[in-house]
Amino acid sequence: MYYLGYDIGSSSIKVALIEAESGKTIDIHKEPAMEMPIESPRKGWAEQDPDLWWNYVCIGTQKLLKKCAVDKKEITGIGIAYQMHGLVLTDKEGNPLRNAIIWCDSRAVDIGEQAAADLEGEFCTSHLLNTPGNFTASKLKWVKENEPDIYSQINYFMLPGDYIAGKFTNVTSTTISGLTEGIFWDFKEEKLSAHLLHYYGIQKEIFPPIVPTFGMQGTVSAQAARETGLTEGIPLLYRAGDQPNNALSLNVFSPGEIAMTGGTSAVAYTISDQLRTKEIHRINTFAHVNYSPDRPSLGKLLCINGAGIQYRWLKEHLKVDSYDEMNDLANEINPGSDGLLIYPFGNGAERILFNKNPGASILHLDLNRHSTAHLCRATLEGIAFSLMYGIDILISEGLKPKVIRAGNDNLFKSVVFAQTMCNLIGHPIEIYNTTGAVGAARACMIHQYGFKAFSKIVMSNDLVHTCTPEKENKPISQAYQLWKEKLDSQINQ
Repeated sequence: MYYLGYDIGSSSIKVALIEAESGKTIDIHKEPAMEMPIESPRKGWAEQDPDLWWNYVCIGTQKLLKKCAVDKKEITGIGIAYQMHGLVLTDKEGNPLRNAIIWCDSRAVDIGEQAAADLEGEFCTSHLLNTPGNFTASKLKWVKENEPDIYSQINYFMLPGDYIAGKFTNVTSTTISGLTEGIFWDFKEEKLSAHLLHYYGIQKEIFPPIVPTFGMQGTVSAQAARETGLTEGIPLLYRAGDQPNNALSLNVFSPGEIAMTGGTSAVAYTISDQLRTKEIHRINTFAHVNYSPDRPSLGKLLCINGAGIQYRWLKEHLKVDSYDEMNDLANEINPGSDGLLIYPFGNGAERILFNKNPGASILHLDLNRHSTAHLCRATLEGIAFSLMYGIDILISEGLKPKVIRAGNDNLFKSVVFAQTMCNLIGHPIEIYNTTGAVGAARACMIHQYGFKAFSKIVMSNDLVHTCTPEKENKPISQAYQLWKEKLDSQINQ
């Protein structure tokens, strides 16, 4: 028997097939081969067609089943991970009313800032555990203000994973974890925030019914079976945003444990059991996948929008063949990149910078000394510096790192990036051979076997290596301090 896991990203759709009993990964397929387009009709906007995601879900599923020669009748569960903070709006027939406004769209920054000024600080601190910021609630308010004709036709608001789950099951639903990532949830009252909905003028009726993160969320419909090549009736057993799911994939469930990713954006996600957040303007607090009212397990998340996208931009403009080539070039240069500093903030407003959008920049470029290799190393270091800048905020919140884990993909495939992060934090980083799609598939096991069996599979099968801090790391520490001083000077102007 097998489970399927899906990772609905903004760059691609990944589909993973695993053995249901052992958790062993059979294969992973990515669709499309090139990255999906992000439409930006205005500066700071970022949109995608939700049906584009579903189209690639169908294509990817068909190709994976054919490649693995698996009997589709042996697939006994589906799990979904998805890009967070998106906004999908559908009509009474379930069709999208407009493109999805995705995670890196910054059109609602002003709305979120005004909400933070108007709502009581204690309410945000102890009820929302966040400010509304540039998240889904503020994006929905933007549609209400700027596209009233579309808003009037809304039957349901959804997050990206809710939409794909609905396409599979023909049933519209959401989760508590999803509602917290949209900043709709009142942790103190344990329900949708009536106060926030009243402030934004959003009616409760457009919110889908809530289902558990783990367990029966519906079954594959006849239409979805025809489009994906699956069998009708397969249960959907799990759904979570990509960062809570990444933490799950890395067996991160307890306070002091940190999961890191370095993809298009870079994220540090740590677990807390404290229902209060001081830095509500710069970090986010969500219900983790194992959250329950009687045992709060919260994910504290910081995100750098401009991370891997900065490295991709450099690759495209340097016209090199691969990221491996860039990583090899970066490895030729000493830590600190001979004074070259790169700031990767070129992908929308950055929450850790109080929703400012300073853009990407290069400082101290010496045309007589610095080479392509310097640019590669300084870019990796700049992304690591920005992530460490955010981790410093978490530490000020009381974080005491006990375990740090990351997946063996994207930026963490670079020895320079992984070692730079390790030296900056001063703590070992365990690198695991897992992905969001694999984690989403394995999460189906929790429904059947529980968390202990799941954790055993991750810990015994996936550890690739452990990166440990170097004794001599003064150059990178000095470079980070200089980088941070320049950034603070810029954003405090």
